[in-house]
Amino acid sequence: MLPPELPPLPAVTRAEAELIDRYLDVVDLLGRINPGRSGDTYRGLQAAQALVGRAAELRDALTLMHQRGETELHAATLARALRILDGDQRTARVTVPSAGAS
Repeated sequence: MLPPELPPLPAVTRAEAELIDRYLDVVDLLGRINPGRSGDTYRGLQAAQALVGRAAELRDALTLMHQRGETELHAATLARALRILDGDQRTARVTVPSAGAS
């Protein structure tokens, strides 16, 4: 049985898509580094080392948007894309877990 299809992504520019992808890369790494979650120090160290490069890519995506005249973030559209790409769960890994959770 095939998994259910995801809803289609909203129409975004290539630069906006790059921004979303790089943002989620950074979020995933921050979730791996989160000291409030289970894990080992080596895993966190690897994520922290990778974070430097991913943060630069995120900066570059925003720089490109700005240089191309895309000076406004269309929050509703980008938030919809983030939700489709599981952004809610991915960003939840960055927050401090409630008492008793890890």
